[in-house]
Amino acid sequence: MVSVIGPGKKALSGRSRTHTMIETGTAPAPARTWTPRIAVQLSVLAAAAFIYVTAELLPVGAQADRRIPHDQLFAVGALLSWYALVAALTTVPLVRWTAHWPRRRALLVSLSCLTVSQLVTALAPNFAVLAAGRVLCAITHGVLLSVIAPIATRLVPPSHSGRAAMSIYVGNSLALVVGIPLTAAMSFMWGWRLAATCITVAAVIVTVAARIVLPEMVLSEDQLAHVGPRSRHHRNRRLITVSLLTMVAVTGHFVSYTYIVEIIRSVGVRGPNVAWLLAAYGVAGLLSVPLVARPLDHRPRGALLLCMTGLTIPFVVLAPLAFGGRTGVLTVVIGTGAIVLWGAMAIAVSATMQSAAMRTGANDPDGASGMYVTAFQLGIMAGSLAGGLLYQRSAATMLTASAVLMGIALAGMAANRQVLDHPPALPTSQDN
Repeated sequence: MVSVIGPGKKALSGRSRTHTMIETGTAPAPARTWTPRIAVQLSVLAAAAFIYVTAELLPVGAQADRRIPHDQLFAVGALLSWYALVAALTTVPLVRWTAHWPRRRALLVSLSCLTVSQLVTALAPNFAVLAAGRVLCAITHGVLLSVIAPIATRLVPPSHSGRAAMSIYVGNSLALVVGIPLTAAMSFMWGWRLAATCITVAAVIVTVAARIVLPEMVLSEDQLAHVGPRSRHHRNRRLITVSLLTMVAVTGHFVSYTYIVEIIRSVGVRGPNVAWLLAAYGVAGLLSVPLVARPLDHRPRGALLLCMTGLTIPFVVLAPLAFGGRTGVLTVVIGTGAIVLWGAMAIAVSATMQSAAMRTGANDPDGASGMYVTAFQLGIMAGSLAGGLLYQRSAATMLTASAVLMGIALAGMAANRQVLDHPPALPTSQDN
């Protein structure tokens, strides 16, 4: 479809007319908020997030493969760190390079690279080829995560942008609920290569679905004036603050999450119950999405501070349990509760921090999201590397480091509350 954007101009279709109303500042039609078509589009975007996060964290599930010697598990941290490093280095330049593309094209290219990379991973004859295959996926990782939330917010009125962005995190949550436990189960029974093959097939399906149901989303002239080399995100103090706090929090999270299976075992959970607790971790994240969505639109500062406090508590609780070394019933109960809370708050914090980043870059939410993703990937890299080093000492040491870093991030957010209440962006696009 083609629509003519600008005050006083007419759209050429009913659906384009709603986009014009948003972009010219008039009130959108109430029926447009959650139509079946928009629900399907958001579902496809959530599926894209699901499959990409599942692929990114495949090494975590692959730990369950009994064919991998225990002394080689350090490679899990190496693969995650390598992936995060590549994503961190390529996100900002690639987001700028693709800034003038229709948003759907950027999404489809990213999903296509994911498909090829997972096929290479499944067929890799050695560790070097495996790492190279993950590089291709990592290169476009930042592009996909930079455009996917802004695409979602462009599909709905600005008053519902927070809820639309949160809907994408349903996919992230399902990756933890279904993706990681499923790859762990497949790795345990048939090996990690089968898990990579299944991700490849799923990526093909999601790519085709995105091509069919999503609009092309060509940027308007006003948007093109603020994206790519013309953006000034490196001078945006609010965005830099949000990105730095994100990096600290993500580092604290991944110090322990990289070896979450070992942490689960350290509190006395064994055998098949490990997979069940991993699933509960993800289910908690899935349930937290609708609970945070509405407050994120109306009280973003309070929502983020509450979620960040909730994410700090599990590490404070789990660290002394791991130091105690006891695995009695009480330890299992308390440890299980802390890990479930960890899962709920991890997803909520990710969503609220990305929304905060997008609000600070109203003229170019994709570019602002790209800086956030870069900070996120740097956090993953630092956390995975540190986790790999601390893993050789004890789970208690990892958890203590996570608790300290989370405390620093929480204090930083509390000290910069005004950043979190920055007026929301009004993203627009031209729908073709």
